[in-house]
Amino acid sequence: MSTVIQPFVHRNLPRLLLQAREAVMAHTRPSLRQHGLSDQQWRVLRVLGEHGVVETGRVAREAFILGPSLTGVLTRMERDGLIQRQRDPQDARSTVVQATDKGLRLVEKLSLTIEAHYLWMEKALGKDKLAQLYELLDTLIELEQP
Repeated sequence: MSTVIQPFVHRNLPRLLLQAREAVMAHTRPSLRQHGLSDQQWRVLRVLGEHGVVETGRVAREAFILGPSLTGVLTRMERDGLIQRQRDPQDARSTVVQATDKGLRLVEKLSLTIEAHYLWMEKALGKDKLAQLYELLDTLIELEQP
C-alpha cells in the first residue's frame, strides 16, 4: 500500500549546503591529500593558524569536530609533528593546542592554494555576490542559533 506525502514547498537547504561544501572542498582536498591531511586535520590547522594557542574545546567548536573524534585527530597530528598539546597554564583542567613550526609552514603553503581558489570564486561570482553569499550565510547561522 502506497501513501502519498504532501510535497515539500522549499528546497532541501541542508542538502544544498552540504552539496556546496563538497563542491568547494573538491578543489581543496587534492592539496590536503598531497600533504597527508584529512579534512578534519586541515580544519584544526586552520583554527590554530588563525588563533595561535587555543583551548581544545574551542578547537572542537571552531573546527566542527566532536570531542572524542578530536582526541584521535590531535593524537595523530601530534605524532606527525604538526601540533603540540599542553596543560593550560591558567587552568590545569584544560588542555591547549598550538601548531608547531611544521604545522604553520603547512598552513602557509596550503593557504596559497586555498586563497587562489577563493580568488577564482570571487572572479567568477563577482566581489559583490561573494560578499552577499558570506553575509547570507552569517545571517542564517545567527538566525538558527538557539
